[in-house]
Amino acid sequence: MIPLTLAEVATAVDGRLVNADPDVRVTGSVEFDSRKVTAGGIFVAFPGEKVDGHDFAEGAVEAGVVAVLGTREVPGVPMVLVDDARDAMGRLARAVVDRLPQLTVVGLTGSSGKTTTKDLIAQLTARLGSTVAPPGSFNNELGHPYTALKAGPETRYLVMEKGARGIGHVRYLCELVPPRISVVLNVGTSHIGGFGSQENIALAKGELVEALPADGLAVLNADDPLVSAMASRTEARVVFYGEAADADVRAEDVVLDERGRGSYTLVTPEGRAPVRLGLTGRHQVSNTLAAAAVARELGMPLTELAQALGELGLVSTRRMDVFDRPDGVTVIDDSYNANPASMSAALKALAALGGGRRTVAVLGYMAELGQYEYDGHAEVGRLAAELGVDRLLVVGESAAPIHEGATAVGNWGGESVLLTDQAAAVEVLREELRPGDVVLVKGSRYRTWEVADALRAQASGETTA
Repeated sequence: MIPLTLAEVATAVDGRLVNADPDVRVTGSVEFDSRKVTAGGIFVAFPGEKVDGHDFAEGAVEAGVVAVLGTREVPGVPMVLVDDARDAMGRLARAVVDRLPQLTVVGLTGSSGKTTTKDLIAQLTARLGSTVAPPGSFNNELGHPYTALKAGPETRYLVMEKGARGIGHVRYLCELVPPRISVVLNVGTSHIGGFGSQENIALAKGELVEALPADGLAVLNADDPLVSAMASRTEARVVFYGEAADADVRAEDVVLDERGRGSYTLVTPEGRAPVRLGLTGRHQVSNTLAAAAVARELGMPLTELAQALGELGLVSTRRMDVFDRPDGVTVIDDSYNANPASMSAALKALAALGGGRRTVAVLGYMAELGQYEYDGHAEVGRLAAELGVDRLLVVGESAAPIHEGATAVGNWGGESVLLTDQAAAVEVLREELRPGDVVLVKGSRYRTWEVADALRAQASGETTA
């Protein structure tokens, strides 16, 4: 964080200093985990029924923080008292960003691919200047200000992923950290149970472009009609990316290699250049085009950009992480989360990577689909069968429609089985996997990663699976 006095902090958050010297300067980080506090920093104490951050205030001061931002006084502890600690953290983040005129904020949203694309953009901007981006998918009301508070005088680019559970959420995050460049990837059915319809999801995602200043930039997916239509919702300049013929930054002649990695010709107003990706999955073409559009806007020359795209790698875990086991089995660990769109992309990657090898998909439940829950799961099962997946392991009764959708495809030559839990899936894989198989593991944070971890243990020479 930029150096601020406690008086300035109190003013920014509309707080009151208690037991604190207003002239003391904050020189460390702002943390809400007392185990991560730094000397000269601030500890944010969130109240809670089971764990109350105020109980750790004295320890944080002993560790070197100059003040605790909290909602109730702790005797003898220098504090900035506020009514709502989370709201105050957001206010402080806005104050910091407003004091960094050299900072370019890139905001990104979409129904799927947000975290991966955020990581891709951050890798590119890091080549242009000091970059701050959140770890993983830290994209909510807490993660957003926490990440912004990592920016300092040397920071040139702040890349922010913006999640939403309802209309107004993205708008609120933009008020905390206003974007200069807004990127919208897609509008799918992720969290549709909370939104009610895909149109409402588009309404919520479009709040990101509405937040742009007139001299800002909207980067929109030309291949998604609901996204491209957002051009009418902003006065900012618009750049389209995708494979559509009229996209400003587009991919032509896309092909996949034996590992499912895409190659294409990058076409921009400045010219054409070949790109060969190191990332698995046809969907990574679109993700890298979004990142390319941002880097181009920030001044990266075409030749350098094409080379940089080929050097992009995975940053956040359990997202299309492909590894080979000593026995010749290839595993695609995409177990972090799942929705119908990301399931589709992962299954297509499995089919491409299979290339004549036996393919196995271990699929779990997809959360927050509401009234679309049965159809969303059944559609994934049908797609798995239509793509020719050889063996489908469906984990958990809640995911049963995947099994039903697959077995309803009459000409499918594969087989599906409904399993009770992850342990059962691990046992089946232990018994059935043979050299050359390709296995995909994917689900919505319901311990599906236990299957991936068991498969990974074998890659390390262990015998878990």
